Amino acid sequence: MVVAVRSWVANEGGNSYCMCMCLLTELLSNCVCVFSQLGLCISRASASVLNLNCSLVLLPMCRSLLTFVRGTHTVSSRKTRRLLDKSKTFHVACGVAICIFSVVHVSAHLVNVINFSVSYSDDFPALNLARYRGEVRLKHIHFPGVTGVVLVLILFLMFMSSSYCVRVSNYEIFWYTHNLFIVFYVILMVHMVGGALKYQTNIVDHPPGCIRANQSSTEQQGEELEQRDDEERCREEAYFQPHTPQTWLWVSGPLCLYCAERLFRYIRSSDPVTIVTVVRHPCDVIELRMLKKSFKARPGQYVVLNCPGVSSFENHPFTLTMCPTENKETFGIHLRVVGDWTERFTQLLLPESRLDLEILPMVQQRRYPKLYVDGPFGSPSEEVFNYDVSLCVAGGIGVTPFACVLHALLDGWTGFRLQRLYFVWVCRELQSFYWFAELLCALHHKLWKENRPDYFNLKLYVSQTENLQVGEKYRPLTSRLLVGRPRWKLLFDEIGKTNKHKRVGVFCCGPKGISKSLHRLCNSARSPGTTFEFNKESFS
Repeated sequence: MVVAVRSWVANEGGNSYCMCMCLLTELLSNCVCVFSQLGLCISRASASVLNLNCSLVLLPMCRSLLTFVRGTHTVSSRKTRRLLDKSKTFHVACGVAICIFSVVHVSAHLVNVINFSVSYSDDFPALNLARYRGEVRLKHIHFPGVTGVVLVLILFLMFMSSSYCVRVSNYEIFWYTHNLFIVFYVILMVHMVGGALKYQTNIVDHPPGCIRANQSSTEQQGEELEQRDDEERCREEAYFQPHTPQTWLWVSGPLCLYCAERLFRYIRSSDPVTIVTVVRHPCDVIELRMLKKSFKARPGQYVVLNCPGVSSFENHPFTLTMCPTENKETFGIHLRVVGDWTERFTQLLLPESRLDLEILPMVQQRRYPKLYVDGPFGSPSEEVFNYDVSLCVAGGIGVTPFACVLHALLDGWTGFRLQRLYFVWVCRELQSFYWFAELLCALHHKLWKENRPDYFNLKLYVSQTENLQVGEKYRPLTSRLLVGRPRWKLLFDEIGKTNKHKRVGVFCCGPKGISKSLHRLCNSARSPGTTFEFNKESFS
Protein backbone atom coordinates (compact mmCIF):
# COMPACT_ATOMS: atom_id res chain seq x y z
CA MET A 1 0.00 0.00 0.00
CA VAL A 2 2.85 2.40 0.82
CA VAL A 3 4.49 1.73 -2.54
CA ALA A 4 1.19 2.30 -4.37
CA VAL A 5 0.59 5.57 -2.53
CA ARG A 6 4.11 6.74 -3.32
CA SER A 7 3.54 5.94 -7.00
CA TRP A 8 0.25 7.84 -7.02
CA VAL A 9 1.83 10.88 -5.34
CA ALA A 10 4.68 10.85 -7.88
CA ASN A 11 2.23 11.02 -10.79
CA GLU A 12 -0.77 12.92 -9.45
CA GLY A 13 0.58 14.83 -6.45
CA GLY A 14 1.64 17.94 -8.36
CA ASN A 15 -1.57 18.08 -10.37
CA SER A 16 -3.73 17.66 -7.28
CA TYR A 17 -1.79 20.33 -5.40
CA CYS A 18 -2.18 22.88 -8.21
CA MET A 19 -5.88 22.07 -8.60
CA CYS A 20 -6.47 22.47 -4.85
CA MET A 21 -4.69 25.81 -4.86
CA CYS A 22 -6.81 27.03 -7.78
CA LEU A 23 -10.02 25.89 -6.09
CA LEU A 24 -8.94 27.54 -2.83
CA THR A 25 -8.23 30.81 -4.62
CA GLU A 26 -11.60 30.77 -6.35
CA LEU A 27 -13.33 29.85 -3.08
CA LEU A 28 -11.71 32.80 -1.32
CA SER A 29 -12.80 35.16 -4.07
CA ASN A 30 -16.33 33.82 -3.69
CA CYS A 31 -16.30 34.24 0.08
CA VAL A 32 -15.01 37.80 -0.09
CA CYS A 33 -17.80 38.74 -2.48
CA VAL A 34 -20.49 36.93 -0.47
CA PHE A 35 -19.57 38.68 2.76
CA SER A 36 -19.20 42.09 1.13
CA GLN A 37 -22.55 42.09 -0.71
CA LEU A 38 -25.77 40.23 -0.11
CA GLY A 39 -28.04 41.27 -2.97
CA LEU A 40 -25.78 40.40 -5.92
CA CYS A 41 -23.38 38.03 -4.19
CA ILE A 42 -23.77 35.15 -6.65
CA SER A 43 -23.31 37.26 -9.77
CA ARG A 44 -20.40 39.15 -8.23
CA ALA A 45 -18.73 35.98 -6.95
CA SER A 46 -19.02 34.23 -10.29
CA ALA A 47 -17.71 37.36 -12.01
CA SER A 48 -14.61 37.28 -9.81
CA VAL A 49 -14.00 33.63 -10.69
CA LEU A 50 -14.47 34.42 -14.39
CA ASN A 51 -11.96 37.27 -14.21
CA LEU A 52 -9.43 34.99 -12.54
CA ASN A 53 -9.82 32.15 -15.04
CA CYS A 54 -9.92 34.47 -18.06
CA SER A 55 -6.52 35.78 -16.97
CA LEU A 56 -5.03 32.34 -16.26
CA VAL A 57 -6.30 30.60 -19.40
CA LEU A 58 -3.87 32.56 -21.59
CA LEU A 59 -0.68 31.67 -19.73
CA PRO A 60 -0.49 27.98 -20.80
CA MET A 61 -0.69 29.09 -24.43
CA CYS A 62 2.58 31.06 -24.20
CA ARG A 63 4.51 28.14 -25.68
CA SER A 64 7.79 29.95 -26.30
CA LEU A 65 7.81 31.26 -22.74
CA LEU A 66 7.19 27.80 -21.29
CA THR A 67 9.90 26.32 -23.52
CA PHE A 68 12.35 28.97 -22.38
CA VAL A 69 11.49 28.46 -18.71
CA ARG A 70 11.89 24.69 -18.80
CA GLY A 71 15.15 24.99 -20.74
CA THR A 72 16.81 27.35 -18.27
CA HIS A 73 18.96 26.16 -15.40
CA THR A 74 16.69 27.93 -12.92
CA VAL A 75 14.10 25.18 -13.36
CA SER A 76 16.30 22.34 -12.22
CA SER A 77 13.56 20.34 -10.53
CA ARG A 78 12.07 17.54 -12.58
CA LYS A 79 8.77 17.92 -10.73
CA THR A 80 8.53 21.55 -11.81
CA ARG A 81 9.23 20.66 -15.42
CA ARG A 82 6.57 17.94 -15.30
CA LEU A 83 4.07 20.52 -14.06
CA LEU A 84 4.94 22.70 -17.06
CA ASP A 85 4.07 19.74 -19.28
CA LYS A 86 0.51 19.91 -17.92
CA SER A 87 -0.05 23.29 -19.54
CA LYS A 88 -2.72 21.97 -21.91
CA THR A 89 -4.57 20.28 -19.05
CA PHE A 90 -4.47 23.51 -17.08
CA HIS A 91 -5.74 25.44 -20.11
CA VAL A 92 -8.66 23.04 -20.53
CA ALA A 93 -9.47 23.20 -16.81
CA CYS A 94 -9.61 27.01 -16.93
CA GLY A 95 -11.81 26.85 -20.03
CA VAL A 96 -14.25 24.46 -18.35
CA ALA A 97 -14.34 26.71 -15.27
CA ILE A 98 -15.14 29.70 -17.50
CA CYS A 99 -18.04 27.82 -19.08
CA ILE A 100 -19.45 26.63 -15.74
CA PHE A 101 -19.27 29.98 -13.99
CA SER A 102 -20.63 31.75 -17.06
CA VAL A 103 -23.78 29.68 -16.65
CA VAL A 104 -23.87 30.63 -12.96
CA HIS A 105 -23.28 34.29 -13.78
CA VAL A 106 -26.02 34.45 -16.43
CA SER A 107 -28.47 32.55 -14.22
CA ALA A 108 -27.81 34.92 -11.32
CA HIS A 109 -28.50 37.94 -13.51
CA LEU A 110 -31.76 36.43 -14.75
CA VAL A 111 -32.81 36.07 -11.13
CA ASN A 112 -31.68 39.65 -10.49
CA VAL A 113 -34.11 40.86 -13.16
CA ILE A 114 -36.96 39.80 -10.90
CA ASN A 115 -35.24 40.98 -7.73
CA PHE A 116 -34.70 44.45 -9.16
CA SER A 117 -38.41 44.87 -9.80
CA VAL A 118 -39.51 43.41 -6.45
CA SER A 119 -36.95 45.38 -4.41
CA TYR A 120 -38.00 48.71 -5.82
CA SER A 121 -36.47 51.61 -3.81
CA ASP A 122 -38.63 54.69 -3.27
CA ASP A 123 -35.89 56.40 -1.29
CA PHE A 124 -33.20 56.11 -3.97
CA PRO A 125 -34.82 56.16 -7.43
CA ALA A 126 -31.42 56.31 -9.16
CA LEU A 127 -30.67 52.75 -8.03
CA ASN A 128 -33.80 51.34 -9.65
CA LEU A 129 -33.56 49.59 -12.97
CA ALA A 130 -37.30 49.12 -13.26
CA ARG A 131 -39.51 52.14 -13.94
CA TYR A 132 -42.03 51.09 -11.31
CA ARG A 133 -42.49 48.38 -8.70
CA GLY A 134 -43.31 45.02 -10.22
CA GLU A 135 -42.01 45.77 -13.70
CA VAL A 136 -39.86 42.96 -15.17
CA ARG A 137 -37.63 44.30 -17.94
CA LEU A 138 -35.39 41.76 -19.59
CA LYS A 139 -33.59 44.63 -21.30
CA HIS A 140 -32.96 46.59 -18.11
CA ILE A 141 -29.19 46.44 -18.70
CA HIS A 142 -28.75 47.72 -22.23
CA PHE A 143 -25.05 47.61 -23.11
CA PRO A 144 -23.94 44.87 -20.64
CA GLY A 145 -26.91 42.79 -21.76
CA VAL A 146 -25.95 42.94 -25.42
CA THR A 147 -22.26 42.29 -24.76
CA GLY A 148 -23.19 39.48 -22.40
CA VAL A 149 -25.23 37.73 -25.09
CA VAL A 150 -22.34 38.06 -27.55
CA LEU A 151 -19.85 36.71 -24.99
CA VAL A 152 -22.06 33.72 -24.23
CA LEU A 153 -22.49 33.02 -27.95
CA ILE A 154 -18.73 33.14 -28.60
CA LEU A 155 -18.04 30.98 -25.56
CA PHE A 156 -20.63 28.43 -26.71
CA LEU A 157 -19.04 28.19 -30.17
CA MET A 158 -15.55 27.81 -28.73
CA PHE A 159 -16.69 25.17 -26.24
CA MET A 160 -18.57 23.07 -28.79
CA SER A 161 -15.81 23.22 -31.40
CA SER A 162 -13.23 22.14 -28.80
CA SER A 163 -14.77 18.71 -28.41
CA TYR A 164 -12.66 15.75 -29.46
CA CYS A 165 -15.00 14.65 -32.26
CA VAL A 166 -14.95 18.10 -33.90
CA ARG A 167 -11.17 18.45 -33.65
CA VAL A 168 -10.65 15.04 -35.23
CA SER A 169 -13.27 15.29 -37.99
CA ASN A 170 -12.80 18.95 -38.92
CA TYR A 171 -9.83 20.70 -37.36
CA GLU A 172 -10.54 23.91 -39.32
CA ILE A 173 -13.74 24.52 -37.36
CA PHE A 174 -11.86 24.23 -34.08
CA TRP A 175 -9.07 26.49 -35.30
CA TYR A 176 -11.20 29.33 -36.65
CA THR A 177 -13.71 29.40 -33.79
CA HIS A 178 -10.96 29.26 -31.18
CA ASN A 179 -9.44 32.40 -32.64
CA LEU A 180 -12.61 34.23 -31.66
CA PHE A 181 -10.95 34.65 -28.28
CA ILE A 182 -9.60 37.98 -29.59
CA VAL A 183 -13.15 39.32 -30.00
CA PHE A 184 -14.09 37.69 -26.69
CA TYR A 185 -11.45 39.61 -24.71
CA VAL A 186 -12.17 42.93 -26.40
CA ILE A 187 -15.86 42.68 -25.50
CA LEU A 188 -15.07 41.31 -22.05
CA MET A 189 -13.04 44.37 -21.03
CA VAL A 190 -15.95 46.74 -21.82
CA HIS A 191 -18.69 44.41 -20.65
CA MET A 192 -19.50 46.32 -17.45
CA VAL A 193 -19.79 49.80 -19.00
CA GLY A 194 -23.11 51.24 -17.82
CA GLY A 195 -23.83 48.18 -15.71
CA ALA A 196 -26.40 47.55 -13.00
CA LEU A 197 -24.03 47.98 -10.07
CA LYS A 198 -23.68 51.57 -8.89
CA TYR A 199 -21.75 53.25 -6.11
CA GLN A 200 -22.36 56.48 -4.21
CA THR A 201 -20.15 59.41 -5.20
CA ASN A 202 -20.95 61.82 -2.32
CA ILE A 203 -20.52 59.80 0.84
CA VAL A 204 -19.12 62.83 2.69
CA ASP A 205 -22.16 65.02 2.05
CA HIS A 206 -24.56 62.09 2.31
CA PRO A 207 -23.20 59.52 4.77
CA PRO A 208 -25.10 56.22 5.02
CA GLY A 209 -27.99 56.50 7.47
CA CYS A 210 -28.17 60.28 7.56
CA ILE A 211 -31.47 62.10 8.01
CA ARG A 212 -32.80 63.66 4.81
CA ALA A 213 -34.54 67.01 4.86
CA ASN A 214 -37.62 65.67 3.09
CA GLN A 215 -38.02 62.76 5.46
CA SER A 216 -41.63 62.59 6.72
CA SER A 217 -42.53 63.54 10.26
CA THR A 218 -43.92 60.09 10.95
CA GLU A 219 -40.49 58.65 10.28
CA GLN A 220 -38.84 61.17 12.61
CA GLN A 221 -40.62 60.29 15.78
CA GLY A 222 -39.08 60.73 19.17
CA GLU A 223 -37.08 63.37 20.89
CA GLU A 224 -33.79 61.62 20.04
CA LEU A 225 -34.14 62.52 16.37
CA GLU A 226 -34.76 66.16 17.16
CA GLN A 227 -31.64 66.32 19.36
CA ARG A 228 -29.26 65.01 16.69
CA ASP A 229 -26.45 67.24 15.55
CA ASP A 230 -26.55 68.94 12.22
CA GLU A 231 -23.62 66.76 11.17
CA GLU A 232 -25.95 63.76 11.14
CA ARG A 233 -28.27 65.44 8.68
CA CYS A 234 -27.80 65.00 4.92
CA ARG A 235 -26.26 67.98 3.19
CA GLU A 236 -27.50 66.86 -0.23
CA GLU A 237 -29.23 64.01 -1.97
CA ALA A 238 -27.32 60.80 -2.69
CA TYR A 239 -25.77 60.55 -6.16
CA PHE A 240 -24.85 57.24 -7.79
CA GLN A 241 -22.97 56.23 -10.90
CA PRO A 242 -22.15 52.83 -12.46
CA HIS A 243 -18.93 51.01 -11.62
CA THR A 244 -16.15 51.35 -14.16
CA PRO A 245 -15.01 48.06 -15.78
CA GLN A 246 -12.28 46.32 -13.78
CA THR A 247 -11.83 43.20 -15.90
CA TRP A 248 -8.96 44.85 -17.75
CA LEU A 249 -7.01 44.87 -14.47
CA TRP A 250 -7.19 41.06 -14.49
CA VAL A 251 -6.61 40.21 -18.13
CA SER A 252 -4.45 43.05 -19.47
CA GLY A 253 -1.20 41.57 -18.10
CA PRO A 254 -1.61 38.00 -19.43
CA LEU A 255 -3.11 39.37 -22.66
CA CYS A 256 -0.13 41.65 -23.30
CA LEU A 257 2.24 38.79 -22.48
CA TYR A 258 0.45 36.50 -24.92
CA CYS A 259 0.44 39.16 -27.66
CA ALA A 260 4.17 39.78 -27.16
CA GLU A 261 4.81 36.05 -27.36
CA ARG A 262 2.80 35.78 -30.57
CA LEU A 263 4.69 38.71 -32.08
CA PHE A 264 7.97 37.01 -31.21
CA ARG A 265 6.81 33.78 -32.83
CA TYR A 266 5.66 35.63 -35.94
CA ILE A 267 9.05 37.30 -36.37
CA ARG A 268 10.91 34.06 -35.70
CA SER A 269 8.90 32.11 -38.27
CA SER A 270 8.72 34.84 -40.92
CA ASP A 271 11.45 33.27 -43.09
CA PRO A 272 10.44 30.13 -44.99
CA VAL A 273 12.49 26.97 -44.55
CA THR A 274 14.33 25.13 -47.28
CA ILE A 275 12.90 21.67 -47.94
CA VAL A 276 15.87 19.44 -48.69
CA THR A 277 14.17 16.11 -49.42
CA VAL A 278 10.76 14.49 -49.27
CA VAL A 279 10.65 10.72 -48.73
CA ARG A 280 7.53 8.62 -49.03
CA HIS A 281 7.35 5.69 -46.61
CA PRO A 282 4.86 2.82 -46.43
CA CYS A 283 1.42 3.23 -44.84
CA ASP A 284 0.93 6.82 -46.04
CA VAL A 285 3.78 8.40 -44.09
CA ILE A 286 5.81 11.28 -45.51
CA GLU A 287 9.24 12.32 -44.24
CA LEU A 288 10.41 15.92 -44.63
CA ARG A 289 13.97 17.04 -44.14
CA MET A 290 14.40 20.78 -43.91
CA LEU A 291 17.04 23.45 -43.39
CA LYS A 292 16.64 26.72 -41.49
CA LYS A 293 19.24 29.23 -40.45
CA SER A 294 20.06 29.35 -36.71
CA PHE A 295 17.57 26.62 -35.91
CA LYS A 296 18.39 24.72 -32.73
CA ALA A 297 16.33 22.04 -31.04
CA ARG A 298 16.54 19.34 -28.40
CA PRO A 299 15.34 15.74 -28.79
CA GLY A 300 11.67 15.42 -27.93
CA GLN A 301 10.63 18.91 -29.01
CA TYR A 302 8.08 19.71 -31.70
CA VAL A 303 7.49 22.41 -34.32
CA VAL A 304 4.40 23.99 -35.89
CA LEU A 305 4.07 24.00 -39.68
CA ASN A 306 2.28 26.56 -41.82
CA CYS A 307 1.91 26.05 -45.56
CA PRO A 308 0.23 29.03 -47.31
CA GLY A 309 -0.39 26.84 -50.35
CA VAL A 310 -2.79 24.78 -48.22
CA SER A 311 -4.08 27.39 -45.75
CA SER A 312 -2.59 30.68 -44.61
CA PHE A 313 -4.20 30.50 -41.18
CA GLU A 314 -3.86 26.85 -40.17
CA ASN A 315 -0.88 25.73 -38.09
CA HIS A 316 -0.27 22.07 -37.27
CA PRO A 317 2.20 20.63 -34.73
CA PHE A 318 4.61 17.81 -35.62
CA THR A 319 7.28 16.21 -33.49
CA LEU A 320 10.87 16.44 -34.64
CA THR A 321 12.25 13.07 -35.65
CA MET A 322 15.71 14.47 -36.34
CA CYS A 323 17.42 17.43 -34.67
CA PRO A 324 20.25 19.51 -36.12
CA THR A 325 23.71 18.69 -34.77
CA GLU A 326 27.22 19.99 -35.22
CA ASN A 327 27.76 17.69 -38.19
CA LYS A 328 24.41 18.24 -39.95
CA GLU A 329 22.17 21.28 -39.93
CA THR A 330 19.07 19.60 -41.34
CA PHE A 331 16.11 18.59 -39.21
CA GLY A 332 13.18 16.37 -40.08
CA ILE A 333 9.62 15.32 -39.29
CA HIS A 334 7.38 12.40 -40.19
CA LEU A 335 3.70 13.02 -40.86
CA ARG A 336 0.92 10.59 -41.58
CA VAL A 337 -1.55 11.47 -44.33
CA VAL A 338 -4.76 11.67 -42.31
CA GLY A 339 -7.20 14.52 -42.84
CA ASP A 340 -7.72 17.29 -45.36
CA TRP A 341 -4.68 19.38 -44.47
CA THR A 342 -2.14 16.56 -44.69
CA GLU A 343 -3.70 15.30 -47.93
CA ARG A 344 -3.47 18.69 -49.65
CA PHE A 345 0.02 19.22 -48.26
CA THR A 346 1.14 15.84 -49.59
CA GLN A 347 -0.28 16.65 -53.03
CA LEU A 348 1.89 19.77 -53.14
CA LEU A 349 4.97 17.84 -52.04
CA LEU A 350 4.43 14.79 -54.21
CA PRO A 351 2.11 15.03 -57.22
CA GLU A 352 -0.44 12.25 -57.51
CA SER A 353 1.10 10.96 -60.73
CA ARG A 354 4.29 10.22 -58.84
CA LEU A 355 2.62 8.49 -55.88
CA ASP A 356 2.88 4.75 -56.43
CA LEU A 357 2.60 1.80 -54.09
CA GLU A 358 6.24 0.88 -53.71
CA ILE A 359 7.38 -0.45 -50.36
CA LEU A 360 10.82 1.10 -50.45
CA PRO A 361 11.04 4.87 -49.85
CA MET A 362 11.10 7.07 -52.91
CA VAL A 363 12.97 10.38 -52.98
CA GLN A 364 11.54 13.19 -55.06
CA GLN A 365 13.56 16.14 -56.35
CA ARG A 366 11.37 19.03 -57.40
CA ARG A 367 10.32 22.55 -56.53
CA TYR A 368 8.57 22.39 -53.20
CA PRO A 369 5.88 24.71 -51.82
CA LYS A 370 6.68 27.53 -49.44
CA LEU A 371 6.72 26.32 -45.84
CA TYR A 372 7.07 28.18 -42.53
CA VAL A 373 8.23 26.54 -39.31
CA ASP A 374 7.55 27.92 -35.83
CA GLY A 375 9.38 26.53 -32.86
CA PRO A 376 10.80 24.43 -31.43
CA PHE A 377 8.57 23.95 -28.39
CA GLY A 378 9.08 21.83 -25.31
CA SER A 379 7.31 18.54 -24.63
CA PRO A 380 7.39 15.76 -22.00
CA SER A 381 9.64 13.62 -24.22
CA GLU A 382 12.56 15.91 -23.40
CA GLU A 383 12.71 14.26 -19.99
CA VAL A 384 13.69 10.85 -21.39
CA PHE A 385 17.37 11.59 -20.78
CA ASN A 386 16.78 12.90 -17.24
CA TYR A 387 15.93 9.50 -15.73
CA ASP A 388 18.26 6.63 -14.90
CA VAL A 389 15.76 4.30 -16.58
CA SER A 390 13.15 5.29 -19.18
CA LEU A 391 10.34 3.32 -20.80
CA CYS A 392 9.15 4.73 -24.14
CA VAL A 393 5.88 3.33 -25.49
CA ALA A 394 4.74 4.29 -29.00
CA GLY A 395 1.61 3.42 -30.91
CA GLY A 396 1.84 3.71 -34.69
CA ILE A 397 2.94 7.17 -35.80
CA GLY A 398 3.31 8.05 -32.11
CA VAL A 399 6.88 6.83 -32.46
CA THR A 400 7.99 10.24 -33.76
CA PRO A 401 8.94 11.81 -30.36
CA PHE A 402 11.19 8.85 -29.58
CA ALA A 403 12.76 8.66 -33.03
CA CYS A 404 14.61 11.88 -32.26
CA VAL A 405 15.78 10.35 -28.96
CA LEU A 406 17.13 7.33 -30.83
CA HIS A 407 18.88 9.62 -33.33
CA ALA A 408 20.52 11.41 -30.41
CA LEU A 409 21.83 8.11 -29.03
CA LEU A 410 23.09 7.15 -32.46
CA ASP A 411 24.84 10.49 -32.95
CA GLY A 412 26.66 10.05 -29.66
CA TRP A 413 25.09 12.78 -27.57
CA THR A 414 26.76 13.00 -24.17
CA GLY A 415 26.01 14.56 -20.82
CA PHE A 416 22.69 12.88 -20.15
CA ARG A 417 21.71 10.77 -17.16
CA LEU A 418 20.02 7.87 -18.96
CA GLN A 419 21.52 4.46 -18.20
CA ARG A 420 18.93 2.12 -19.71
CA LEU A 421 16.19 2.60 -22.28
CA TYR A 422 13.17 0.34 -22.80
CA PHE A 423 11.46 0.94 -26.12
CA VAL A 424 8.09 -0.63 -27.01
CA TRP A 425 6.52 0.06 -30.40
CA VAL A 426 3.04 -1.24 -31.25
CA CYS A 427 1.80 -1.22 -34.87
CA ARG A 428 -0.96 -2.83 -36.88
CA GLU A 429 1.11 -3.58 -39.97
CA LEU A 430 4.64 -4.86 -40.32
CA GLN A 431 5.41 -2.21 -42.95
CA SER A 432 5.03 0.53 -40.34
CA PHE A 433 8.28 -0.57 -38.70
CA TYR A 434 10.12 0.29 -41.92
CA TRP A 435 9.73 3.99 -41.10
CA PHE A 436 12.64 3.76 -38.67
CA ALA A 437 13.94 0.24 -39.30
CA GLU A 438 17.34 1.50 -40.48
CA LEU A 439 17.64 3.69 -37.40
CA LEU A 440 16.86 0.79 -35.06
CA CYS A 441 19.34 -1.50 -36.80
CA ALA A 442 22.06 1.15 -36.80
CA LEU A 443 21.59 1.80 -33.08
CA HIS A 444 21.61 -1.95 -32.41
CA HIS A 445 24.92 -2.41 -34.24
CA LYS A 446 26.49 0.57 -32.49
CA LEU A 447 25.64 -0.66 -28.99
CA TRP A 448 26.93 -4.13 -29.83
CA LYS A 449 30.24 -2.68 -30.99
CA GLU A 450 30.47 -0.65 -27.76
CA ASN A 451 29.72 -3.79 -25.71
CA ARG A 452 26.50 -2.29 -24.30
CA PRO A 453 23.79 -4.65 -25.57
CA ASP A 454 21.65 -4.22 -22.43
CA TYR A 455 21.48 -0.45 -22.72
CA PHE A 456 18.69 -0.56 -25.31
CA ASN A 457 15.83 -3.03 -24.78
CA LEU A 458 13.64 -3.15 -27.91
CA LYS A 459 10.25 -4.83 -28.31
CA LEU A 460 8.15 -4.59 -31.49
CA TYR A 461 4.51 -5.70 -31.44
CA VAL A 462 2.43 -6.19 -34.59
CA SER A 463 -1.32 -6.89 -34.60
CA GLN A 464 -1.80 -8.37 -38.06
CA THR A 465 -0.44 -11.87 -38.58
CA GLU A 466 -0.12 -11.70 -42.38
CA ASN A 467 3.13 -11.08 -44.24
CA LEU A 468 5.43 -11.17 -41.21
CA GLN A 469 8.54 -11.89 -43.26
CA VAL A 470 11.23 -9.30 -42.40
CA GLY A 471 13.69 -8.39 -45.11
CA GLU A 472 17.30 -9.55 -44.84
CA LYS A 473 18.37 -5.94 -44.46
CA TYR A 474 16.50 -5.68 -41.16
CA ARG A 475 17.37 -9.12 -39.79
CA PRO A 476 18.37 -7.81 -36.28
CA LEU A 477 14.74 -6.82 -35.71
CA THR A 478 13.39 -10.36 -36.20
CA SER A 479 14.16 -11.51 -32.66
CA ARG A 480 12.48 -8.37 -31.24
CA LEU A 481 9.28 -8.84 -33.26
CA LEU A 482 6.27 -10.18 -31.34
CA VAL A 483 2.73 -10.89 -32.51
CA GLY A 484 -0.19 -9.58 -30.47
CA ARG A 485 -0.52 -6.92 -27.83
CA PRO A 486 1.91 -6.20 -24.98
CA ARG A 487 1.15 -7.54 -21.53
CA TRP A 488 1.80 -4.31 -19.70
CA LYS A 489 1.64 -5.62 -16.15
CA LEU A 490 4.26 -8.29 -16.82
CA LEU A 491 6.44 -5.67 -18.49
CA PHE A 492 6.17 -3.35 -15.47
CA ASP A 493 6.95 -6.19 -13.09
CA GLU A 494 10.03 -7.11 -15.13
CA ILE A 495 11.29 -3.52 -15.22
CA GLY A 496 10.57 -3.10 -11.49
CA LYS A 497 12.56 -6.22 -10.54
CA THR A 498 15.48 -5.30 -12.77
CA ASN A 499 15.67 -1.68 -11.62
CA LYS A 500 15.01 -1.69 -7.90
CA HIS A 501 15.15 1.56 -5.87
CA LYS A 502 15.03 3.71 -9.00
CA ARG A 503 12.60 6.13 -10.61
CA VAL A 504 11.50 4.93 -14.02
CA GLY A 505 10.22 7.52 -16.46
CA VAL A 506 7.30 6.18 -18.50
CA PHE A 507 6.65 8.06 -21.74
CA CYS A 508 3.69 7.37 -23.98
CA CYS A 509 2.58 8.69 -27.35
CA GLY A 510 -0.22 6.74 -28.94
CA PRO A 511 -3.89 5.74 -28.67
CA LYS A 512 -5.89 6.57 -25.56
CA GLY A 513 -6.29 2.90 -24.67
CA ILE A 514 -2.55 2.39 -24.28
CA SER A 515 -2.18 5.70 -22.44
CA LYS A 516 -4.88 4.86 -19.90
CA SER A 517 -3.45 1.42 -19.23
CA LEU A 518 0.04 2.78 -18.61
CA HIS A 519 -1.25 5.64 -16.47
CA ARG A 520 -3.20 3.23 -14.29
CA LEU A 521 -0.23 0.89 -13.88
CA CYS A 522 2.09 3.77 -12.98
CA ASN A 523 -0.27 4.87 -10.21
CA SER A 524 -0.69 1.35 -8.82
CA ALA A 525 2.78 -0.12 -9.37
CA ARG A 526 3.82 -2.26 -6.39
CA SER A 527 7.40 -3.06 -7.27
CA PRO A 528 9.41 -2.60 -4.04
CA GLY A 529 11.57 0.50 -4.21
CA THR A 530 10.68 1.32 -7.83
CA THR A 531 8.57 4.35 -8.74
CA PHE A 532 7.06 4.81 -12.18
CA GLU A 533 6.44 8.40 -13.29
CA PHE A 534 3.97 8.76 -16.15
CA ASN A 535 4.55 11.36 -18.87
CA LYS A 536 1.96 11.77 -21.63
CA GLU A 537 2.85 13.35 -24.94
CA SER A 538 0.26 16.04 -25.71
CA PHE A 539 0.58 19.03 -28.05
CA SER A 540 -0.62 22.44 -26.84
